[in-house]
Amino acid sequence: MAAHTLQGLCRPRLGLLAARFSQRAATGTEYRSAYSLDKLYPARQDGAARRLAPPEETQPAALNIPLARLTVSYCRSSGPGGQHVNKVNTKAEVRFHLASADWIPEAARQKMALMHRNKINRAGELIVNSEESRYQMRNLAICLEKIRTMVTEATEKPKVVSKETTQKLIERVEKMNRERLRQKKIHSNIKQSRKADFD
Repeated sequence: MAAHTLQGLCRPRLGLLAARFSQRAATGTEYRSAYSLDKLYPARQDGAARRLAPPEETQPAALNIPLARLTVSYCRSSGPGGQHVNKVNTKAEVRFHLASADWIPEAARQKMALMHRNKINRAGELIVNSEESRYQMRNLAICLEKIRTMVTEATEKPKVVSKETTQKLIERVEKMNRERLRQKKIHSNIKQSRKADFD
């Protein structure tokens, strides 16, 4: 009895919802995601599909690293993975001769030799390794990303500091030093006042 009553109550609501959805579909006002195909590729008036124009601010192209010029090796990792790391060579090590890497600009190579001299061996090879992941290919990708970051940091131009900014920094340091000496003198006076006078 109760089941028949519940079905009788639900049927009008279901019919009402179906009517609303069909009405929205007919008028084109139904819910559409921001990533639906008709929004990503809106149709032109002539019916042909049209791609959206690329944004005006485009990121700089990523450095093309020639894998044939790199020496890639794998070994046991001390990173995450439990017993898996004891059986599989997951740690990735990428090395290349920095002086002869013509796919990097000369100025960037010289700066990289100064910035990362602790990662260059006696043969002049820059060594980058990764054991962050338990997967071989992911560690290789991390190594390549590290090389791209090194090259990007080496190609960035240093920021020019204006004279006004330099003067402000000097004044700030002098003010901090004066405050430090003042606090030091106050602390010294407090300690002197604690000493007992036996005369």
